[in-house]
Amino acid sequence: MDYGQWQYENKKRQHEAKRKQHIIQVKELKFRPNTDDHDYDFKRNHAIRFLQEGNRVKAVVQFRGREIAHTDLGKKLLLRFAADLAQYGTPEAQPRLEGRNAHVLLSPIKVIPPPKEKHKAADPAAGAPPVQE
Repeated sequence: MDYGQWQYENKKRQHEAKRKQHIIQVKELKFRPNTDDHDYDFKRNHAIRFLQEGNRVKAVVQFRGREIAHTDLGKKLLLRFAADLAQYGTPEAQPRLEGRNAHVLLSPIKVIPPPKEKHKAADPAAGAPPVQE
């Protein structure tokens, strides 16, 4: 076997495999404990788009100053966010508080495409309507 030919074919196979792969990214959305409804809806729609593209979404609630006293508001916001996106993604864990940030990570739901039906040849007995005379 020609070693040069083998190298060439191997390189072509690797290039094709690399071209067809989808790199999963983690998209981050930042909230504050008192985020308004419109801003929340806007970011939720972005998260839906990210999950449909197959990326993971990390929702972060930042606490500044005295807001850290109300961590329950941030966790409630993250639970609401995860519940709103339940159709598109599942949370990997419950919301966690780390320092001045609370976060939750959502993974997209795997959508299994329906199997494609093979087109049948034009067979008159297979489903043709009866002939009227």
